[in-house]
Order: sequence, then C-alpha cells, then structure tokens
Amino acid sequence: MKQLLIAVLGAATLVATNVHAGAGHDHGAKHGGVVREVKSVTYELVAKSDSLTVHFSDHGKPIATAGAKAEVTLYAGNDKTVVPLEPAGDNRMVAKGSFKVGVGVRAALTVTLPGKPEAKANFNLK
Repeated sequence: MKQLLIAVLGAATLVATNVHAGAGHDHGAKHGGVVREVKSVTYELVAKSDSLTVHFSDHGKPIATAGAKAEVTLYAGNDKTVVPLEPAGDNRMVAKGSFKVGVGVRAALTVTLPGKPEAKANFNLK
C-alpha cells in the first residue's frame, strides 16, 4: 500500500510539473512594469513621469512593432490624457513627455500590430 501511494504521488508530481512547464506563459515583468496578456500577446507597460514604454512578446519571443499603431489613455483622478506611441526598437513602442503616473493611475492601451486585429489592455499602475 505504501509503495502504491508513493507511485501515485510521484506520478502526480510529474504530471503537475509537465503541465506547468509546458504552459509557456511567463507573465512576470521583465522591465519593471505592469504586465497583461491578451490573446497570447503579452504587453508590459513601463510608466515613468517622462516616458511610457510598452514591450510586446508572444510566449517570451519579441514581437516586431514596425508598422504598429498604439495609444495609451491615462486616467489620473479627473484627468484623461491620450498619448500616441511610436515604434522604438525590436519589440517596443514609446512616448516621451510629461505624464502623471503612480498609484491610482489607470492606463488603457489600444494597439494594432501588423497582421493582427486591434487589441486592448488595461493596467493599474503601481
């Protein structure tokens, strides 16, 4: 009986490990921002007072942003600011300026990547 229990627990551990390892989803922030996934695309918004940067990936692989269109709408109290983003490197889009960011600020991203339908992601900034 004890051997059967050990065998069952061992098999359950292997199954659980394979499911976790095979999922292919790493939602952790790689650039110090806030992460959201929409339809297998991961968006990481790094919001600073002088720049907004969004990094794009698909299961950890960078997604090219050449030809992409995106904007972030910031909601800070009663203030609403719409900020267009520009491609800036392999897998990111950036806006430079002066922005209200921090705890309590919400950001709504609207993006159209080449060959993909428009997507939206919402972030609560830290």
